[in-house]
Amino acid sequence: MQQQSEIGVPSGLLLVFYGMIATGKSYLASAWAEQYGLPYYNSDRVRKELAGLTPQRSQQEEVDQGIYTPAFSRRTYDALLDYAESHFQKDAQACVVLDGSYQSEKERGLVQDRFGGRVRVLFVHCFCGEAVVKERLEQRARDSSAVSDGRWEIYLAQKKRFQAVTALEQKQVIELDTDAPLQQLLRQVDQIIRERGV
Repeated sequence: MQQQSEIGVPSGLLLVFYGMIATGKSYLASAWAEQYGLPYYNSDRVRKELAGLTPQRSQQEEVDQGIYTPAFSRRTYDALLDYAESHFQKDAQACVVLDGSYQSEKERGLVQDRFGGRVRVLFVHCFCGEAVVKERLEQRARDSSAVSDGRWEIYLAQKKRFQAVTALEQKQVIELDTDAPLQQLLRQVDQIIRERGV
């Protein structure tokens, strides 16, 4: 159980943790959602759910192949938005946590287009050094319970296509180096939410 946060349960907020593979976004996103008892949706789990697979079923596909084709990724990210939508339709003051790569400005824009003006939207861009990424990927490869199918070659492919935060996006993005203890990162997220009044 995580320690109690100082900011109370946020309301009317869609918090999107994103970044390249092995940057700690899922670890942090799930822990942040858990400390508040919030609905949390992870792109890896949703992708495998749509494919009729168990979360731990390994799908070592080549880049953009199998369940990782652009078309299947579109289904996955649309489903994440639909899950969030279902909560906000029931309660406009809900707080929902999404977790995925959101590599492009366009993909992030789709979130804002759908929910902006209705609820507050805030992105948490998770990043870390490549040495940390390599270490995390090696640990993941040895973990039979891991949900993500990310590998070093996938990371390199993402790195080529990952679009940096634009000037227009900056006010909605928290930049967070995840090479730090979990409790410290949770406090950082809470602090920035409090400072931005969201």
